[in-house]
Amino acid sequence: MDNFQMVVLLLDATMRTSTPLILAALAGMFSERAGTINLALEGMMLGGAFSAACVAYYTDSHWLGLGAAVLTTIALSLLHGFACITHKGNQVVSGMAINILMSGLTALVGIALFSQGGKTPALDHEARFQPITLPGADAVANVPVLGSLYSELLSGHNILVYVAFLAVPASWWVLYRTRFGLRLRAVGENPGAVDTAGISVVAMRYRSVLCSGFLVGISGAYLSTAQGASFLSDMTAGKGYIALAAMVFGKWRPFPAMFACILFGFLDAAATRLQGVSVPGIGEVPVQLVQALPYILTVILLAGFIGRAVAPKSLGRPYVKER
Repeated sequence: MDNFQMVVLLLDATMRTSTPLILAALAGMFSERAGTINLALEGMMLGGAFSAACVAYYTDSHWLGLGAAVLTTIALSLLHGFACITHKGNQVVSGMAINILMSGLTALVGIALFSQGGKTPALDHEARFQPITLPGADAVANVPVLGSLYSELLSGHNILVYVAFLAVPASWWVLYRTRFGLRLRAVGENPGAVDTAGISVVAMRYRSVLCSGFLVGISGAYLSTAQGASFLSDMTAGKGYIALAAMVFGKWRPFPAMFACILFGFLDAAATRLQGVSVPGIGEVPVQLVQALPYILTVILLAGFIGRAVAPKSLGRPYVKER
């Protein structure tokens, strides 16, 4: 295999591994742009992945699995909103509580239903999202350079991969070109001014967490019914936290956050391909080091090596209406 083909295959894997990160980062962005910290992305992804796998297994329909995942994560988002928006609770504590709850609950229910140590049975062909071959991909597969880019890199992904990348410009348009987006960003910056204008801060923040729940539900369903073929205990493996790091790295903006997710996805894809490979001058790279690369980068970025990232001014602050 020549070097160009190896690069194409690596980028192809990068698209697949960055998909759940992109969806989760956009989910966190919608919530935090309105002032609500959403550390619960990890737990929501777990809940969505488990619901999708269970429903897809029993119904043999990946679309019903996706619907179940979205309903589950929307319910968890409303729970987070009820604690943080309605009762003005600590947003970090609420998010971590949901993460811990779903880590244990998915394993417990999985053991009760399937008796496989928290794992769900493998999904059949119809219960999973299958790769889509784009028009003309097979015909141009043998064309040098462009044929490989189209048939290998752009074609052959399942529909949720395309949804994730299309969600980025869609999110940008919603945030910066619609009245809803303007109000959402204003609530995160100056909720008092928004309230004075006669717009409900509580309603806007609830809408933002609903958007967050919808997107992270797709991310969770992708893990168990598209990228994988079943649910595994704690299968998110920190992806929710990595998505939050990518969102901060992208300064709460859709396109920069997407590029950060692609960077993390590239490291994840490279880690898989570097396992057992001998690097000239270094020797065989330890598997543990390669697997730790995405998390090491997360720590480095969050330690302050990304420049100044200015969060929304009212992020994490419950809004108390003046009497």
